[in-house]
Amino acid sequence: MTNNGAIEVDEYSCTSVPSIWAVGDVTDRINLTPVALMEGGALAKTLFQNEPTKPDYRAVPSAVFSQPPIGQVGFTEEQGTKEYGDIDVFTANFRPLKATLSGLPDRVFMKLIVCAKTNKVLELNMCGEDSPEIVQGFAVAIKAGLTKEDFDSTVGIHPTAAEEFVTMRTPTRKIREHPTAEAFFGV
Repeated sequence: MTNNGAIEVDEYSCTSVPSIWAVGDVTDRINLTPVALMEGGALAKTLFQNEPTKPDYRAVPSAVFSQPPIGQVGFTEEQGTKEYGDIDVFTANFRPLKATLSGLPDRVFMKLIVCAKTNKVLELNMCGEDSPEIVQGFAVAIKAGLTKEDFDSTVGIHPTAAEEFVTMRTPTRKIREHPTAEAFFGV
């Protein structure tokens, strides 16, 4: 057991007892039902198909079904900086056309985190109507390792909120592991 009471397992979900395995919330890895299903599938392949399979925790999407809803997939800014060093952050905050036409005050916030060295999109999140549905679709792109150029070369569907993810062109912020004098003084 871990300090928080979770069952400790190795990368194949095996406990310290060779004939006992554990998956899902009891292991306190990522406590989401779809993750438990993925862990169970990996364990089934390992045990019954003789294919040692580790659960793949890269790009696990999640959502908060609040009002407005929130969807997220990938690294946070802190995780991205720790893992990749320099990152570029792209954000958009707008009133979607649907809200404008209906007179509703709704707004949408979107964010992409991109590795500055490789241009790989590391994270995508959204707060606004249909966020979980939109983020679920983009989770495939994040897991596949698509780059900002891949996003930029994708034709958006107009008028949708989702098109904003493929039309963000200028970083809102650049987070650098070792900031230069230029970053501080603009020289």
